Amino acid sequence: MDINAPTFVPTPTHIVELERLGDEIAELSAHLDAATARLLDLIRDFDAREGWGNGFRSCAAWLTWRIGLDPRAARERVRVARALGTLPRLAQALARGELSYSKVRALTRVATPETEARLLAVGKAGTAEHVERIVRGWRRVDRKAEAEEATRRHRSRGLQVYQDEDGMVIVRGRLAPEAGALLMQALAAARETLYQRAHTKRTEDGSAGPRFVDASAEPPTMAQQQADALALVAETALHHGIDPRAPGERYQVVVHVDAAVLADPDAPGESVLEGGTHISAETCQRLACDATRVVMRHAPDGQVTEIGARTRTIPPALRRALHHRDRGCRFPGCGLPFGEGHHIRHWARGGPTTLSNLALLCRRHHRAVHEEGYQVERDSDGELRFRRPDGRLLPAVPPPAAMPSDPTEALRARNVAEGVHVHARRAMPNWSGERLDVGYAIDVLHPLAASSSYAENALTH
Repeated sequence: MDINAPTFVPTPTHIVELERLGDEIAELSAHLDAATARLLDLIRDFDAREGWGNGFRSCAAWLTWRIGLDPRAARERVRVARALGTLPRLAQALARGELSYSKVRALTRVATPETEARLLAVGKAGTAEHVERIVRGWRRVDRKAEAEEATRRHRSRGLQVYQDEDGMVIVRGRLAPEAGALLMQALAAARETLYQRAHTKRTEDGSAGPRFVDASAEPPTMAQQQADALALVAETALHHGIDPRAPGERYQVVVHVDAAVLADPDAPGESVLEGGTHISAETCQRLACDATRVVMRHAPDGQVTEIGARTRTIPPALRRALHHRDRGCRFPGCGLPFGEGHHIRHWARGGPTTLSNLALLCRRHHRAVHEEGYQVERDSDGELRFRRPDGRLLPAVPPPAAMPSDPTEALRARNVAEGVHVHARRAMPNWSGERLDVGYAIDVLHPLAASSSYAENALTH
């Protein structure tokens, strides 16, 4: 008998069970990361095709409403999804469960197709904390390079505004970063006002219920949303007196329309802006729903014979009651807190300007009802019903997502079917416990820092 032979004590059962439990946690986490890659692919495709456009200002806003993500988390999902479209190595590592979503989220803040390979190595080698620290150092180097471009950008600023042959106004220009940031913030605020769709509809008693957005309708593109936002910025500036010395009427936009055209878009008659540009009768009806109006009577030779007093279509007291009752745009899936009064039966066709005949609609959905074929009616019980242009009813709530009886097993089966074979050590970094030198790592890895003498010395170690 060898008294020097090592003696092995059996591992206690509860330790074995805990290790098994830990491996199951790690394996399922890798499966979730692989499924997240698929989710990001779907979000990127949905975003690129603007499936969120009918009622929401962005894909992130739609995700907040549809699947209950926090707005910041939703914006990050969309950002990462877009970035991975140009970073196939990082996308594949996430899809195979080799990198966690946290690492990929950090790396996509700085990765480019040129630097993707070396940053992938960083992700596989270090922990999520290491990756975050290296990304922060990487961004500091990038900011130095960006500062060198400031003067060149400032000198290239300019703006051109002119009218095309068909009456459309063309805007083309380049702004300095600070002026551009100001404009972008103003456009973002205006776009949010026009297209934000809250995921709940607040009622007077404080209850909330989900609202549905019709994904089958043609959504406005981002360029179209920007154009609408710019118009709102201009209108708001004039409304609040950009030039306090000039009377407000000087900057009003005037539409001339015959009464017959307001009552029947197919009737012959005039429908033009002050400068003579023709607009559709449906557009005139939308504008006349909630605007001041002046009635002019003309003689057969066209001379004005009588001018009535300027009146508001919706009196201020009635407008306050309308906003109090509707609490925002009533179009399903919207809920924007600001809007325009819409006559369900237009006043030019005999519809009364009463609370029961009014509904609050945001500009986007007011246009949808007047000019895009959507229909709205009020039932005998007072509820509004909206229909698509083909007559189909818009449901009030989004359909529930189908769930398998065992989501975990379904997730494993899907990954295996797609060739993703995950184990408990799949996403484990190969870090050996040594201290991370962020400065050294950046000097070695970053393309701009790699040319320095320090980096050359560092590479020889």
